[in-house]
Amino acid sequence: MSEPLIEAKDLCVRRQGGLVLDNVSLTLGERDFITLIGPNGAGKSVLLRHLLKLESPNSGTVKHRHGIRIGYVPERFQIDPTLPLPVRRFLTLNNNQSAEAVEALAVEANCAGLLDKPLANLSGGELQRVLLARALSSNPHVLMLDEPAQNLDVSGQLQFYQLIDELYEKRNLSLLMVSHDLHMVMSSTRQVVCLFHHICCSGAPDSVARDPEFVQMFGAEMAQMMAVYQHSHAHDHTHDHDHAHLHEIKP
Repeated sequence: MSEPLIEAKDLCVRRQGGLVLDNVSLTLGERDFITLIGPNGAGKSVLLRHLLKLESPNSGTVKHRHGIRIGYVPERFQIDPTLPLPVRRFLTLNNNQSAEAVEALAVEANCAGLLDKPLANLSGGELQRVLLARALSSNPHVLMLDEPAQNLDVSGQLQFYQLIDELYEKRNLSLLMVSHDLHMVMSSTRQVVCLFHHICCSGAPDSVARDPEFVQMFGAEMAQMMAVYQHSHAHDHTHDHDHAHLHEIKP
C-alpha cells in the first residue's frame, strides 16, 4: 500500500473557547476524489486550511508525502480593482511558465479567451476558471478547492463541476473539495465526508445519504433526493474505499 498523499490524525482546533474540529482524522490517497460537506460553521474550510498546513492545530498532526505538490483554489480571492494585472501575467507570477504553457493551461481550464483581460474585471465564474488554471500550473499531485462554485448560477455550477470531473479523469491527481452544493456533489464526487466539527459519516454518496447522521443534519426529504444518485464510472475503482481513519458506513 502506497504512502498517503496527505494524512491528518486526531486534529483538534479551538476558536473562542469552542472546538471547531474535534478529533478529526482523514487520509487522502492517490486518485482519491473526496468532497467535504456539512452545514455552515461546521469547520470545513478550517479543516482544509489545516490540511494545507496554512494553520497549525491545537493538537493532532498533518503529514504530507515528501515532495508533494498541491494546487489550491481558495473560497475568496480579493483583487485590488486598480491593479493593472492581465490574466496572462497573473498565470506566470512566481512560476516561470512559458507562453506555450500558459496557453495550454488556459485551454485546459476553459479560460483561453480571458488571457488579455484585466484580472480585476473578471466575473465570478471567469475568475474561478483562472484560479483553477493557476492551481494547475504546478502540475499538482493534489487539487484542493474551497467552495469553488458558490458564486455561480446553476448553469455555471454545472459547467464548473463538469470541468473538475474532466480534470480528474485526464490528470493523474487526487481531488479534495469543500462544497455545500449537495445535488452537484452527489452526482460528481466519488467519496463524501460529512463534517460537523467531527466526522459524522463518510463513504460513497448513496451510502452517506442513508446514514442517520446525514438524515438528521439535512432532513429526510433531502436524504431521499440524494439517495437516488448512483455512480457508474469507467475508471478503476481500486482506490474508491473508505479510509482507515474515517467512520465506516453501514448500508
